[in-house]
Amino acid sequence: MASNIKYWKSVEELNENSSIVETLRNNEFVEPIPVEEFLGDKESLSSSSTTRRDFLKYVGFSTAAASLAACEGPVVKSIPYVVQPEEIIPGVADYYATTMADGFDFANILIKTREGRPIKVENNNLAGSRTGANARVHASVLSLYDSLRLKSPKIAGKNATWTDVNANVKASLEEAKAKGGNVVVLTNTMASPSTDALLASFMAKYPTTKHVVYDAVSESSTLDAFQAVYGVRAMANYDFSKADVLVSVGADFLGDWQGGGFDAGYAQGRIPKNGLMSKHIQIEANMSLAGANADVRIPLNIAAQKQALVKIYNIITGAAVGTSKIDKYEEAVVKAAKQLKAAGNKGVLVTGLDDVNAQLLALAINNALQAQAFNPSDAILTRKGDAKAVAQLVADMKAGKIHTLIMNGVNPAYTLANSSEFVAALKSVKLSVAFSMKEDETSSVTSIAAAAPHYLESWGDVAMTRSNYSIVQPTIQTIFNTKQFQDALLTWTDNSVSYYDFLKSFATTSLAGKTWNQAVHDGFVASIASPLAASAANYGAAASALAQAKASNFDLVLYTKVGMGDGQQANNPWLQEFPDPITRVSWDNYVTMSKADAEANGFKNWNVANGGLNGSYATIKVGNATLENVPVVIQPGQAKGTLGLAFGYGKKLGLKEEMQVGVNAYALYTNLNANQSATIVVAEGEHEFACVQLQKTLMGRGDIVKETTLEVFNTKDAKEWNPIPMVSLDHKPTAATEVDLWESFDRSTGHHFNLSIDLNACTGCGACVIACHAENNVPVVGKSEVRRSRDMHWLRIDRYYSSEATFSADVELKEGTSGLMNSIDTFTGMEDPSENPQVAFQPVMCQHCNHAPCETVCPVAATSHGREGQNHMAYNRCVGTRYCANNCPYKVRRFNWFLYNKNSEFDYHMNDDLGRMVLNPDVNVRSRGVMEKCSMCIQMTQAVKLKAKREGRLVGKDEFQTACSAACTSGAMKFGDVNDETSDVAKLLEDERMYHLLEHIGTKPNVMYHVKVRNDK
Repeated sequence: MASNIKYWKSVEELNENSSIVETLRNNEFVEPIPVEEFLGDKESLSSSSTTRRDFLKYVGFSTAAASLAACEGPVVKSIPYVVQPEEIIPGVADYYATTMADGFDFANILIKTREGRPIKVENNNLAGSRTGANARVHASVLSLYDSLRLKSPKIAGKNATWTDVNANVKASLEEAKAKGGNVVVLTNTMASPSTDALLASFMAKYPTTKHVVYDAVSESSTLDAFQAVYGVRAMANYDFSKADVLVSVGADFLGDWQGGGFDAGYAQGRIPKNGLMSKHIQIEANMSLAGANADVRIPLNIAAQKQALVKIYNIITGAAVGTSKIDKYEEAVVKAAKQLKAAGNKGVLVTGLDDVNAQLLALAINNALQAQAFNPSDAILTRKGDAKAVAQLVADMKAGKIHTLIMNGVNPAYTLANSSEFVAALKSVKLSVAFSMKEDETSSVTSIAAAAPHYLESWGDVAMTRSNYSIVQPTIQTIFNTKQFQDALLTWTDNSVSYYDFLKSFATTSLAGKTWNQAVHDGFVASIASPLAASAANYGAAASALAQAKASNFDLVLYTKVGMGDGQQANNPWLQEFPDPITRVSWDNYVTMSKADAEANGFKNWNVANGGLNGSYATIKVGNATLENVPVVIQPGQAKGTLGLAFGYGKKLGLKEEMQVGVNAYALYTNLNANQSATIVVAEGEHEFACVQLQKTLMGRGDIVKETTLEVFNTKDAKEWNPIPMVSLDHKPTAATEVDLWESFDRSTGHHFNLSIDLNACTGCGACVIACHAENNVPVVGKSEVRRSRDMHWLRIDRYYSSEATFSADVELKEGTSGLMNSIDTFTGMEDPSENPQVAFQPVMCQHCNHAPCETVCPVAATSHGREGQNHMAYNRCVGTRYCANNCPYKVRRFNWFLYNKNSEFDYHMNDDLGRMVLNPDVNVRSRGVMEKCSMCIQMTQAVKLKAKREGRLVGKDEFQTACSAACTSGAMKFGDVNDETSDVAKLLEDERMYHLLEHIGTKPNVMYHVKVRNDK
């Protein structure tokens, strides 16, 4: 067998006793053969009996052997199945429906497994599912293989058995019961009906028990308002596809607002159809994803946002609550309110202001409009936290009133603003237990650290909305000695049944006619929610209270990044290296501020010689809390007088050293309120950012992003708003699409793949970036390498600002410059956009050009074109000249500067055996010195063809997918065969909004874009 062949680099390696063999084995670089030394010594050469022919054979063989050894792959020894499971076919993926529910992210998903290993997350697209996997959900499969997970329970910091844990807990519970001691179960929002039933049984057995729900990032204000009006502790649901006018006041509904998942409905209304599209007006402080996608964005501080909400309430309901004038944006706010009222039931308003009164007004406005997009009956149940109950718990602990504290899915020693008080108060608790996947800030200071399984190792149920009942099923056996919280509850209540059996029996009342097996197969059960009626509330008093709002020194707006969320997955390298969609910074959080505030307070950002971004440090104070050495990013669009800071960073325990980055924003999260009054001053030192996109203009490349307004789109010919670039042919202007430098072969037979990207539907969320990482084994390189522009992302999402009304106006401004100084002034002004720039997102990957410039310059034919339109890479041919990257006009090729696999210098998931379990066996792991880039997921297209062939049928309509198109819940990315006239991409290719990047250079890409249209009406 080939695996038994011994490859060697020199004769020395044949000597097993040689001292240099081990050195050579561990040396990444092959040592040169020392022939010069031998040839240079005349005496040695003349005394040698070796003939010239034998010498050349020796040298030639050694050189060939060294070349072979350089290409040698690792030998992986496999143990074959003794009895192969029926459901597993080696080389064929299996998919299991399950539900992610970690207390912050909830989604119906599919898990792709290979030979029993979960390796990728897919969206569950069955009708009725609550899907929409974001970047964190896609990355969660890697967190399963986190080498720093708790591998067994611990008592007082030492490994223990579950028998010992159960004995300790039961003894404490019985003592509390006998002495009347208080027991508190502190959990995140599990939204699990079966767990609620178990907790009810637990509290019946131990009557002094109280259940407190704590969400690290609280929606308590929203929950309190909804409960006051509808009698249910939940959040209103929304279907933005039913809205013609959408007004948002401080709600990043394309990010994590109310759990997210609203982008699919939103995008449906954003694609112009029959001359119509929805109108989106965003009022906010931080530049958010929602604000970046808005037609009109109004940057206001928190007090002004509250005033704006009252003005809108007055206009919609006819109330006359007195308000203050909003500087220069007064007219814009009034116009937005009038447009919302004119839309009637086709209008909707949402707010993210962390204020019960603001949330009450939002409910009042939507009820007054009778908004079709507003759906309180199918309320969202994935947030249940109670900020007041959490504050009371800490007070009771400090007073010594808590006998036993049992925690699950929470880390208050990290996420509470008064975490030091919590940790000190723990000493007054007789027994504390923390169910956790990590030995984190909380589980490391509790009496018992109970090792909890990952959701992919667990059974469970989740009620995400009042109409959705979902099942969590394991997709792999538990990797470590872990136990579910629910199993422990059963044990502590002397119930011998397993949680699986309990769940199966309990779920029968919620399956809406489905069998248990069908529910597990589908992953969820959809039903119709019973209507909820609104009760009377004192909206006038709420409006009056909001109208009294006054501006503070600085408003600090705490938020969650779409990459990091609440920080549960801070040890996930995919998420750490994921660039923030707005700032394009990875491996960091930072305080954002406007350019005007930065200049007034002495904060700076600057670029160094290698293109890296540096910035000042700040010290931020909120009340008595101080956060030091916070890096500062000057953010275009940030409202004056406001600051933004992301949660989820600054963790120290349960993380690899490389992932211990950023500052802990929870320290400023006083009373679990995201809107705080803060002061900020400059601190010493400078911070080095890892920013993958520093430019803030198109710098003359006017046809990268094409944009127009709805009025122009409806009234002008497509040639005006989507012009075809012209080139000179025989001294005559000719359309670039009609000119070829090369002869083309017939592509009308067989498959020919195209990818379509609609700039109107792309929200910049980045789920596609993480999906690409998972599918294609893209390596993580770390902050230092990202700062050197050596990031390996096959797919990037460029963020462009526009200083003028549209990007075309930007181009006119640039083309109108004359002279060096005039040009410098113009570009400098555009590099520092106005206080409220327009934003566009553009995903860019290999364009798979039919006339690819990379292919013509490769000296070893490592990159070549396939008949189906894909630009191929033969990694074992590539010698790393990087000519292809130099010749690529789209700059989408990535070079492996180092070996990222099994290299302690890059201590991420590819450097340990557990982390490598996530690798896709269908895609080669690239080595040092080779070029790589988007393959248009050729392994996925091949798998679809083989499946159809095996089943004796033709490939179905739109059955072909790439990782990015499958992950895109907004529908911005469509992949398919353009030779199939019924496919979506074939129709999109003929759309008048379609264009190609840099069409004038004649590369004939197989990736197409669609002109972005903004609603200016």
